[in-house]
Amino acid sequence: MTKNMKRESEGKHRLVIVEDYKLVRIGLRMVLDADPDLQVVGEGDSGEQALALLNTITPDLILLDLGLPDMDGFQLIQEIRRFNRTSKILILSSQEAEEPVLKALAIGVNAYCLKDILSQRLVEVVKMVCGGATWLDPRVASRALQRFSHQANQHALSSAATLSEPEREILRLIVEGVSHTHIAQALDLNPSKLKCYLGSILQKLSAFEGIHATPCARTYATLF
Repeated sequence: MTKNMKRESEGKHRLVIVEDYKLVRIGLRMVLDADPDLQVVGEGDSGEQALALLNTITPDLILLDLGLPDMDGFQLIQEIRRFNRTSKILILSSQEAEEPVLKALAIGVNAYCLKDILSQRLVEVVKMVCGGATWLDPRVASRALQRFSHQANQHALSSAATLSEPEREILRLIVEGVSHTHIAQALDLNPSKLKCYLGSILQKLSAFEGIHATPCARTYATLF
């Protein structure tokens, strides 16, 4: 690599695309590489290819399709996390149901986007997630919150009550990507009270069946 090429790649967010449809991969690469802050450094069309590639490089972010031909996308994420805890993972899926969204949160995925997302919005989300934010498509966020509420009613331990109305509203705003400053302003809360609510939310979520405290804390606390 020449000095000029090295200089061009410095400071860019390094991305890997895992998608089995070649035309989709080409389109994603064109959109992402067109931004001066992003660089696609690898591609895979299967779980096996992705694992081989990610054993040699550690990108800042992995764009991952759930519907791979040889491996369930969630299984692939769990395999990746066995040796890579640092790369952000963004799911790009056509699945709008709440089940895959909740499963994604439970294993520590950083973003969940639907495949019809506008190209410029995808670029913005990729940059946000590389910077440490968490993002859910608003169309699936409300369904996920409804399911959280249902899980609280069905599976909460005796020591954990269901989420209160203020807690549900805070959680809704968090998954929509609203900053803690704007949440505090919108709900007329001081920062200390908001942090208390956040701690309570995480504690209650940790009691839900199938939702573990550590990934939930990692998912939501990144915005605070």
